[in-house]
Amino acid sequence: MKEMSLMEHLEELRTTLIRVMVIVLVTFVLSYSFGEYISEFLLKPLRSVLQNSGSGQIVYLGLLDKVISQLQLAFWSSTVLSSPLWFFEIWRFLKPALYDHESKVIKPFIVVGFLLFITGVCFAYFVVFPLTFKLLLDFGVGDVAASISLKDYIVLSSKALLFFGVAFQLPNVTLILGFMGLVTKYSLREMRRYVFTGFAVASAMITPPDIVSMVGLWLPLIVLYELGILAVAAIVHPYLEKQHMGSSVTKEDE
Repeated sequence: MKEMSLMEHLEELRTTLIRVMVIVLVTFVLSYSFGEYISEFLLKPLRSVLQNSGSGQIVYLGLLDKVISQLQLAFWSSTVLSSPLWFFEIWRFLKPALYDHESKVIKPFIVVGFLLFITGVCFAYFVVFPLTFKLLLDFGVGDVAASISLKDYIVLSSKALLFFGVAFQLPNVTLILGFMGLVTKYSLREMRRYVFTGFAVASAMITPPDIVSMVGLWLPLIVLYELGILAVAAIVHPYLEKQHMGSSVTKEDE
């Protein structure tokens, strides 16, 4: 742990913020340059469903819609794609303020958090998107062609990918709260009914107004919560018990 004055901390914070801004800006420019390919990547699940249904098209409704959608896509894409780099910058800023044992504990959470984020994005893209699009296009009156706004879809899909990436951090957050002593496997089990109800309300508010989309988000959240309980029981409790035994032995020796 490195001792630093307040001015040194502020100077280091300023440097870190500048680096983060440069990283996001450069990634934004690159994302905008390759916006056509990123757009096609996001549009692929929808195009596939439209092709199978045999009706519907993706349109832009205003002269500036394509430009605005590309700018919005570049912003969300740069935020996601540059996350490993600006996470590293934040970690480099925090590391000097930590003891060696604290640094060793935090490192795994950063790696696990990144992997969970990627898993959430992939789950949304390969599982949630195709099922949701098919359901919504098949719902209601038949023989009606869909005209889907390019700008609305780009914004919605980008936010959905980011949301699922964040939502998949739930086991990681549960572990952190467990190591902080704020939750245990017992308290998490007792809170199940309230947490699941909260997940149901949040899923209904976030997803389109149909039961399948809501359940499609609600069930993964429940699974992630249960994984968090298992992680706390398998990792946090043995670690805290070991620490408690070690402190007890030290007191007896004294």
